[in-house]
Amino acid sequence: MPNEQKVALITGATRGIGFETARQLGQRGIVVVVGGRTQHDAEKAITKLAAENIEADPLALDITKDADRKAAARFVLEKFGKLDILVNNAGIAGEGGLLNPHTIETTQEELESVFNTNLFSVIALTRELLPLLRKSPAGRIVNLSSIVGSLTLQAMPNSPITPFKAFAYNASKTALNQFTVHLAAELQGTSIKVNSAHPGWVRTELGTQNAQMEIADGAKTSVNLALIDADGPNGKFIHLGQELPW
Repeated sequence: MPNEQKVALITGATRGIGFETARQLGQRGIVVVVGGRTQHDAEKAITKLAAENIEADPLALDITKDADRKAAARFVLEKFGKLDILVNNAGIAGEGGLLNPHTIETTQEELESVFNTNLFSVIALTRELLPLLRKSPAGRIVNLSSIVGSLTLQAMPNSPITPFKAFAYNASKTALNQFTVHLAAELQGTSIKVNSAHPGWVRTELGTQNAQMEIADGAKTSVNLALIDADGPNGKFIHLGQELPW
């Protein structure tokens, strides 16, 4: 593989927005590493991508497991020598989905589980892969957030996201946005750009069939941020090219 060919690693890429992100990046000639909780799931996903002549590699990557994170970094280093794009797509909802109205009743177990996947493991994986992103002439990190993590919109009277008060999930995405801001500031002046993406309300297992957007549209923000040029946004919260309030 020519060294100038871009390589992208997408977590949670065996279905939904993650798979579609891999598909759309692959259609643009980017080699995609499909991260899934099991090797079997990842291999099933790349079989579908291969049918579209997309170059893809399967990777067993449960982001909550330190051994998997370290193995992912070794795999990318040994096969490609660098990483151009990291899409931190994997995430979970808490109990009751996005409409759970409880805050103080949220259990410690739920908070720890959601934050472990949606924040702590994202930070840990990014830490492992950052040396490889530094080897890219234009490294891009995309953190899959959600508009429900916007403190501005949550606090606004008559906000359109008022019904979505799942505390553990919302708080984890607010914290993920803070990670984006801090990491982008730390990497200022390097070739790496870091942004948070709100995919929209998408018809996935998490978004339910009541959602307004198709999966193909839900992946567009991640794909666009993965491909921004040197003049593109950095340390921003974006949906379909529009900046959202923190």
